[in-house]
Amino acid sequence: MRIPVPLLLCAALVWNASICVPTLRGGHPELKDLQLPAGFRITVFAEGVTNARAMCWGDQGTLFVGSRSEGVVHALRDTDGDGRADVHHIVARDLNMPVGVAFREGDLYVSAVDRIVKLPGIEDRLASPPAPVVVTDSYPDETHHGWKFIAFGPDGWLYVPVGAPCNICLSQDSIFASITRIRPDGSGREIVAHGVRNTVGFDWHPVTGELWFTDNGRDWLGDDSPDCELNRLSRTGEHFGYPFCHAGTVPDPEFSAQQPCSSFTSPAALLGPHTAPLGMRFYRGSQFPEAYHNAIFIAQHGSWNRSKPIGYQVMVAFPQPDGTARTEVFASGWLKDGKAWGRPVDVLEAPDGSLLVSDDAADMIYRITYAP
Repeated sequence: MRIPVPLLLCAALVWNASICVPTLRGGHPELKDLQLPAGFRITVFAEGVTNARAMCWGDQGTLFVGSRSEGVVHALRDTDGDGRADVHHIVARDLNMPVGVAFREGDLYVSAVDRIVKLPGIEDRLASPPAPVVVTDSYPDETHHGWKFIAFGPDGWLYVPVGAPCNICLSQDSIFASITRIRPDGSGREIVAHGVRNTVGFDWHPVTGELWFTDNGRDWLGDDSPDCELNRLSRTGEHFGYPFCHAGTVPDPEFSAQQPCSSFTSPAALLGPHTAPLGMRFYRGSQFPEAYHNAIFIAQHGSWNRSKPIGYQVMVAFPQPDGTARTEVFASGWLKDGKAWGRPVDVLEAPDGSLLVSDDAADMIYRITYAP
């Protein structure tokens, strides 16, 4: 299926504090409102990608995209190399919130709440995909925070988070509010991080190999508390506070008496209250300026219950020698006059060093490039 994708050209520039506002020629009028640092431009890589969530690359250049509400997994190809997808397949259907996708040795792994499945040899069978093969079905079936971002770590294990089955609660089963890992065959499950309310994005530092991840803060403590978090795992088994403590310094009204905030690992950075940081990736490419090398790009899905919406943007975090991170806004404009027309979900570096951003509200994949 050919996908008509409008090209956004930075033909006319409006400068404001080093921000370039591209002007759209045709296509989606909202894109003219997206703001990026000078020298960057944004185009549409693909549209009609319903409920686009987490992304990963196959070995043959296929972009796989999970979904949450649609139950499908997309496969996109840019066959002519023009920076726009021109082939779109649905390679899986009727899965339970198949948000997460991860690729290994020709097979696509997909999360589906209580299980991980895989599509063997998928890139050779995009037009007639195989039936999913169950890798493990041993995860909890609770759907509250049950959707899962997944990724293979440098150790060859598949990392699988398990969100809290509630807004705020202390579960008897330690698998909740954790990050786990399993072998590619589904065996050997172990917990590597505790006290993680709901992470929907993580990656490993290109130099240190440490796992960094986003975490969504609890609700109903007011508009301005607590902040969502960017965290760094320095040792297996660390505890990041949930449900006892939030954002490093905010005691939970119900559970803080059991353990103080000083008992837990503090966030590397605070990302704003209820901004819903989801996908995050370290930038390993060379297309972007040197300042962004080994920086973390973070998609903020945006607040859903704040009286004044915030988020709906892409942040960039710069890790510091002391293990913290400095943050700033990288791309914004999906929130206009208090209403959001798009919601960034995941970020993924392309082989040419550009950055892809998925959007489950606009059903799009954007492509951000740099050319000074």
